[in-house]
Amino acid sequence: MAKDYIRWDKLDNTANLFPVIAGEEMTNTYRITAVLKEDVIPELLQEALDIVTPKIPGFNLRLRSGMFWYYFEENGKKAPRVEEESAYPCRLIHQSRNNSYMFRVTYYKKRIHLEVFHVLTDGMGGVTFLKELEYQYLRLAHPRLREQFGDHLSAETSLNREDSFIKNFKKSQKSVYQSKRAFLIKGEKLEFGGFGVICGYLPVAQLKDVCHRYGVSINEYLVATFVWAAYLENYRRLTKEKKPIRVAVPVNLRPFFDSVTTKNFFAMVSAEFAPSKEEYTFEEVLQVTAESLRSQITREHLEKIFSYNVSNEQLLVARAVPLFMKNIAMRIVYTKSALANTTTITNIGNVKVQKEYEPFIDQFFCLLSFSKGQSLKGTITSYQDTLVYAFSSAFEDTSIQKQVFRQIASDGVEVKIETNGVYYE
Repeated sequence: MAKDYIRWDKLDNTANLFPVIAGEEMTNTYRITAVLKEDVIPELLQEALDIVTPKIPGFNLRLRSGMFWYYFEENGKKAPRVEEESAYPCRLIHQSRNNSYMFRVTYYKKRIHLEVFHVLTDGMGGVTFLKELEYQYLRLAHPRLREQFGDHLSAETSLNREDSFIKNFKKSQKSVYQSKRAFLIKGEKLEFGGFGVICGYLPVAQLKDVCHRYGVSINEYLVATFVWAAYLENYRRLTKEKKPIRVAVPVNLRPFFDSVTTKNFFAMVSAEFAPSKEEYTFEEVLQVTAESLRSQITREHLEKIFSYNVSNEQLLVARAVPLFMKNIAMRIVYTKSALANTTTITNIGNVKVQKEYEPFIDQFFCLLSFSKGQSLKGTITSYQDTLVYAFSSAFEDTSIQKQVFRQIASDGVEVKIETNGVYYE
């Protein structure tokens, strides 16, 4: 009789960092939320998760550590327990309390929250899993959908586990990363590990009109509103500060390299604004930000970014170094690179679902956890006619977020604001 075995898999190049730096203060967990048009039925959500989890290889995993590297092992345990939301978003996921899984699912009224330890996948992989969970839930809640679709995954869902970093990297690349320290936002922190959320709901059509008028993309415009707000509300108060405002912007590499992998496949570019005179207008800041992003978001430049990372990993000397020594080195490198950015703003893009499910789904949005030197971060997510510009913050002060939406509103976009209530307690 053949001996049973448990499938295992390597971490992708980016994922190798996350277990090293993760902790209670820096969880490396992100949240993607789906807002339905009806209240969630917990029992059906649990049933849906039980059905979907074994079918998605990239989520049916647990993390193990070996002599030289971390690695994935097939989990096979019962799916994590669905719970009503009762704590702040993006908390550390303890595998030992979560059936060894590296994601959690919670709900609150009409909302389904998926929180993912970044070691599993990036935002695109998270969206894919959440959509399948939604589809299965809606089929259970509405039998006519189940009669039409059964329990099968949708045809558009990729189960590909290729390491697209390894497949596409070029050898002997030099570093193109910024290592000089950036301006860091400072301020009083919320009590008891508080996690403040402010979401701005923006009509996509109005945003497109504004961006067309300025001659920029929506992504360039929204990143620039943050740079402008940080400059007005925080930077100018610190008269001795000479460091640049630098925004890290993750770029989904799949469209550039024809990939459908469900592993991490993104690269970080940085929009930089280094003031050299006393006063600036928003238009000036927008132009600098847009040009900075455009010069970096090219296939050639993105290839250089991740090829440098992969080349380092491929060094035989590095492979032979014990894991605990790798961890020390990676923490040092991470700290240096983390402090080279003021914040991170990630654009999940336009989330699309199958038309049969559209009548039941109202919105999507995303939140990022904090990281070293970055206690205020932003995300951009759109669905149908609405874009959500969401900020997660550990600060009591909300002047930067307010200035962001003040600028957007002054450009003629109707802004609706929603918070998690932290600032009104």
